[in-house]
Amino acid sequence: MTSTPGALVLFSGGQDSTTCVAWALSRYENVETIGFDYGQRHAVELTVRPPLLQKLRKLSPRWARSLGEDHLIDLSLISKISDTALTQNVEIAMQENGLPNTFVPGRNLLFMTVAATVAYRRGMKLLVGGMCETDFSGYPDCRNDTMQALENALNLGMASEFKIETPLMWIDKAATWKMARDLGGDALVDLIREDTHTCYLGERGTLHEWGYGCGKCPACELRARGYRQFRNYCA
Repeated sequence: MTSTPGALVLFSGGQDSTTCVAWALSRYENVETIGFDYGQRHAVELTVRPPLLQKLRKLSPRWARSLGEDHLIDLSLISKISDTALTQNVEIAMQENGLPNTFVPGRNLLFMTVAATVAYRRGMKLLVGGMCETDFSGYPDCRNDTMQALENALNLGMASEFKIETPLMWIDKAATWKMARDLGGDALVDLIREDTHTCYLGERGTLHEWGYGCGKCPACELRARGYRQFRNYCA
């Protein structure tokens, strides 16, 4: 583990962000988490966050020592200025600009800016996010170039030395499952399967082999396909 001023992980309660928390805990002595209530349609993800963090602590005495405070921030203004399938009860579809209407404009930019503001106050330098441009829905605010530009803007605007870490940026969902197993064994894989939430529709009625969800939305399809590939690799 590395001694640092601390890592702040963007933690939604989903597969990717939970893997990122484990990734940070395997590297840094002081890890905190931050989540956002932005009026999301799948607000159940906010409900799973606290028990998930408690269960992560139980997976390792070292993780229990390193995992610190959780911050939940009200960003409901996003739902007031956005008209998307993640903030409104509308059918998921592609838009004329080539992006799915699950894209929430400015969401990750605002998330990372608020996280940097909290980190600044907490004396932390590392910001960790689950953004990925290898196996994703084409969101422009998940791209590496965006994160690099944002890191530069945050450091200029706050006269600081933040480092944005995106450990999932260049891997697909199958590799994300594998990373979880490498970090925390089958216990972490099972925790992610059973306790995280990814489904855009907020469905938690049926537990599939890959986890809870409707099984039809883009988030569920991506997660399910990655899990099947991961299991094939393990076979």
